[in-house]
This record gives sequence, structure tokens and C-alpha cells, in this order.
Amino acid sequence: MERESVVKVKGNPVTLLGEEAKLDQKAQDFKVLNTNMEEVLLSSFKNKIKLIASVPSLDTPVCDLEIKRFNDEASKLSKDLVIIFISMDLPFAQKRFCQANDIKIVKTLSDHRSADFGQKFGVLIKELRLLARAIFILDKNDIIKYVQVVPELTSPPDYEAALGALKSVIK
Repeated sequence: MERESVVKVKGNPVTLLGEEAKLDQKAQDFKVLNTNMEEVLLSSFKNKIKLIASVPSLDTPVCDLEIKRFNDEASKLSKDLVIIFISMDLPFAQKRFCQANDIKIVKTLSDHRSADFGQKFGVLIKELRLLARAIFILDKNDIIKYVQVVPELTSPPDYEAALGALKSVIK
């Protein structure tokens, strides 16, 4: 499935691949890699509230600020919350980034091998083989409670909206 003009890169429309993740639907399980090259599934975070941020690359200024903000702010909201950042970055690059930036709470996962997450959540950019910037909040039963696909890849997400939605799921 292809969706056009949902996201732009510097004003130019790109095509998203995969089925659009929708509110109140059960999230599809996906397979990604952690920083030790081990497979991780969505089901690995069973009975946790999940904030999943898909980003094009941790090594960009907008992504750098985004991961640090969620590492600092969202992580304080609940012990039942796991914050997951997924990109096409190689696991080695993700590990180096987290060590260099003292990111200890956020889990960084790589979709580079099969783009399984990108396709199942509808955020794989066809032209670039990168993930669109998006935020998904899932409850403990993996029901999607919030979706924010940022219309311009180079722009940050609406932090206030995402944090507000997260707080309402935690309550």
C-alpha cells in the first residue's frame, strides 16, 4: 500500500509504504534489532505503555533534540512506560549515539534489516528508505491510542500534544 503527499521532505512530497496505523486498532507485532544486533519484537514490551517514535536518523539535529526531550520528560511519567525510538540507523550507530549523549532510558531500535516496523506502521519512505517522523502511543494491550505523523520530515513533532496524549493513557 502506498500513500502520497502525507509527508514532505523540504517541501517535496514523498510516498509512504505500508498500511496506515490507526487509532484504536491493535498494533501489529514487528521485528527490529537492538544495539546488540538482537531481534526485538513489539511483544517484548508486553504489559507496558509504549511511546514509539519513528525518526529518519538519530544523527540529525531534530532527532537529537527529540530523543533527548523524551528521555528527560516522558521517562518521568510512569514506571509502566517504555520509550522506543526506531530508525533505519545501524545498531552500531545507535549504540554510539546513546553512549555519546548519555541516553539511558530510551530504547533505540533499528529497522534497517527488513523495514518491518516501517511497513507495518505505514511510515517507510519509498524514495529514501528512511522512516517518517511519527509518534505512536500504545496502551498496555498494544492498542494504538495516539498517532502523529509529522507532515514535514525536517520539523519536530508537536511535543505538547504527544506528552498530553501520553499522560491521558497513563492515568
